[in-house]
Amino acid sequence: MAEEMLRFVNRSQKLPDKRSAAERRKDFGEIYAGFSSQRAQEQASRCSQCGIPYCTVHCPLGNVIPEWLRLTTEGRLKEAYELSSSTNSFPEICGRICPQDRLCEGNCVIRPGFKSVTIGAVERYITETAFAEGWVLPRLPIEETGQSVGIVGAGPAGLACAERLRAAGHEVHVYERQEKPGGLLMYGIPGFKLDKSVVERRWKLLEEQGIIFHLGQSVGHGEGALPLEELRQRHDAVFLATGVYRARQVKGPGAGLANVVEALSYLKASQTEDAAADLTAKGKQVVVLGGGDTAMDCVRTAIRQGAKDVVCAYRRDRNNMPGSRQEVLNAEEEGARFEWMLTPEAFLGDDVVKAVRLREMRLGAADGEGRRAVEPTDNIRDLKADLVICALGFEPENLPELWQQPDLSVTRWGTLDVSGKGHETSLPGVFAGGDIVRGASLVVWAIRDGRDAADAIMNYLSAGAARAATSVEECV
Repeated sequence: MAEEMLRFVNRSQKLPDKRSAAERRKDFGEIYAGFSSQRAQEQASRCSQCGIPYCTVHCPLGNVIPEWLRLTTEGRLKEAYELSSSTNSFPEICGRICPQDRLCEGNCVIRPGFKSVTIGAVERYITETAFAEGWVLPRLPIEETGQSVGIVGAGPAGLACAERLRAAGHEVHVYERQEKPGGLLMYGIPGFKLDKSVVERRWKLLEEQGIIFHLGQSVGHGEGALPLEELRQRHDAVFLATGVYRARQVKGPGAGLANVVEALSYLKASQTEDAAADLTAKGKQVVVLGGGDTAMDCVRTAIRQGAKDVVCAYRRDRNNMPGSRQEVLNAEEEGARFEWMLTPEAFLGDDVVKAVRLREMRLGAADGEGRRAVEPTDNIRDLKADLVICALGFEPENLPELWQQPDLSVTRWGTLDVSGKGHETSLPGVFAGGDIVRGASLVVWAIRDGRDAADAIMNYLSAGAARAATSVEECV
């Protein structure tokens, strides 16, 4: 233990090499390089192997981080990968996009004021090495169960659930309305944080595992949509993992002006070369409203599209914003400006937006979690804008109406109610997880929900098979 503590004290934190701001402004390539073998081992060796690993406690997946850091230090990378992937369905993705500063790394507490172990970068290194060495293989089932599960939504929750169910021998069908799986991994998170080839590589692995994808297939009602009731008849169980994509509506006069756009529409359009004129920032004065990770994605995308100027306005201060601190720093390095303590009141212009009117706020009392409330002041400011991107969060659609299931219970927030039911909804055999249950949250929580829901579904299917077998024996 003394030797490990000495390593931690004597070796400083070294982050992955980062491309210069001037270089990365020009393209959508990932900004961080992967660790070299020497750098990964050096940084992994900084882990003190403490008795109470708060990094693990604060990881939604319960990743056994100290153990695979130790294996990395010892050069036992195949074992490190096997351990890492035993608790995380997609470690190569979490290593890139998890807000480690708020989770594992932010709770690495060997002593006050230290700089934590670079857990995310080591996790990425382990998994990329595993892919390069051919250690990442589809988890094929030992035997087939003869039972099938339909999964609605191919985001991280749906894919994590599918992978776990298929490994157990169930036939798995994934229904996705987009042309590629991944959900926000593919259509929301920009390439400079997560290159799309990483998602596509995992997609191909899931296909090799035997998961059947029905792409471009919506579920609900309307032309070409599959009714949820039909899926319930096709499969022995159904898992709903559609996420929440309806943007929280911005309020105030002028909200309907041209070039006032929703964040997700903007981010999705940014991945195509023929985006509509109101969905590109090139040559424009851009104002992004919001302080979460989606707002940071919009800010940094606008810079890469060649915006004239990019300002992010948020109603709280830097210390109370929900987004990753590292993402704010990256955006500032790339040329974005932040205006704190401002909330939108109106959008000015005739047919097209010309400015945003914002009211200055001040911090009030803290809530039970220590986050301070905001209160309006009498001061008003106008920010010039040719394009306003609203990143104020997401909320669920009217799900009982969407799926024509009036008996489908929802919470007061409109999310699916699975309280006390082990991920099962009010509809027997229909389970749910991810943002459609939690509200807009982190990818790592969606993966956790997908894995947990798979376990709940397997218990449900096993119980059903046992009941069926008992009935047969009684008849005989």
